[in-house]
Amino acid sequence: MAGGKTKDGLEYLWTDKKRTLFGLPLSFTRYYLTDTRLITRVGFLTITEDELDIYRITDKKMELPLGQRIFGCGTIILFSKDVDTPEKEICSVKNPRQVSDLITACINEQRDQFGIRGKDMVGPGGMPPENPPEE
Repeated sequence: MAGGKTKDGLEYLWTDKKRTLFGLPLSFTRYYLTDTRLITRVGFLTITEDELDIYRITDKKMELPLGQRIFGCGTIILFSKDVDTPEKEICSVKNPRQVSDLITACINEQRDQFGIRGKDMVGPGGMPPENPPEE
C-alpha cells in the first residue's frame, strides 16, 4: 500500500502489516518504509519500534514459501551493517517483489546522496578490510 503524510509527520513510501492466516493482516507487527529508513513497529499495549537506515543495507533475499505464495505474500530478509539489526526480516507481506524493488531504489538513492558504494560497506564497522602483508 502506498503511503503519505501521517500524524507522526513522516512520509511513507510503503506500509504493510505482517500477514498471518490466509494472508490476512491479523498481526500487531507493522512495517513502514520512508526514503531513508525502514521502521518496524511491534506490539499492542507496549509498542517496540526498530529503525534501520536504508543506506546500511548490504544484501537482501526473498523467501516465498508455498503457504505465503498462495496468498500473494512473501518474506524479505535484509542484511545490514547496523550494529543493533544485522539481519531484518520483513515477514509475510503482500507483493514482496515490488517491495524489494522499492527498497533497492531507496538504497541506491541514499547511497548516491551520501556518495557510498558497495565497497565502502565491506569489513568491520563499514571500513574496507586491510590487505594481508605479502611475504
